[in-house]
Amino acid sequence: MIVMDGKHQSSILRRDLKKEIEKISPSSPCLLSLMIEGSSEADSYVRNKEKACNEVGIISKHISLSKHVSENDLIECIDRANQDPEIHGIILQMPLPKEFNQYRIFSHIDPRKDVDGLHPLNLGRLLSGNPLFVPATPLAVLHLIESYGIPLSGKKAVVIGRSNIVGKPLSLLLLHHNCTVSITHSQTQSLANETLTADILVAAIGQAHFVTSAYVKPGAVVLDVGINFAQNKLLGDVDFDSVAPLSSYISPVPGGVGSLTTTMLLQNTWKAFKLQRWS
Repeated sequence: MIVMDGKHQSSILRRDLKKEIEKISPSSPCLLSLMIEGSSEADSYVRNKEKACNEVGIISKHISLSKHVSENDLIECIDRANQDPEIHGIILQMPLPKEFNQYRIFSHIDPRKDVDGLHPLNLGRLLSGNPLFVPATPLAVLHLIESYGIPLSGKKAVVIGRSNIVGKPLSLLLLHHNCTVSITHSQTQSLANETLTADILVAAIGQAHFVTSAYVKPGAVVLDVGINFAQNKLLGDVDFDSVAPLSSYISPVPGGVGSLTTTMLLQNTWKAFKLQRWS
């Protein structure tokens, strides 16, 4: 069993990215985060993102909006960022208020600045096999798999979770790499019957320690995308202690996929900068 080291892979990518960005000095890519007040988890993510941006030479800007902000006010803020030539990437911190129309909001982000890959155009390009921007977490999962030389072609992959930001785009990425893919979720009946067929199992359901040894085929590659906070601890969707002995490879939480996710966002921002400045 091999524990997959996302921190090490992230450090390699950030070192190389920093060198690339230094070549264009004094110019710098700029990433804008928009957040609606009220989520301590989002606050923590923004702080980590700002630290990561500073590490590689990306300017990090942040706008915190009142929890009473209207959907139209948020869209106006997005429109201003779209028109600002000094802003190259835009991300919206989740979650958004339940009453907001997420499709309408993400549709307003300039697709060339949509470094979270959630504009309908970017999701459509991913579906067609010609992606521009792909959400950071699926990219992190794929990079971690490839960095360990794990073959994908012909393998059975099962993804637990169907969100637009992880489950669906990751399933498409795996499909493009010639996996046979099943998407499962909270309403899947006899879930273990599906997951026990997986050569590659990805847990992205958002429930702490949901995946136990009863869900894992011996020798499977297990990727844990879960970010769950309980008792002041960060917990994954996988019960590491029971699953690790069965796995050929397993990503831990923390130190696995999450360590690479922010780095993939930085790479997307660098890609957006080049697209807007040099194409």
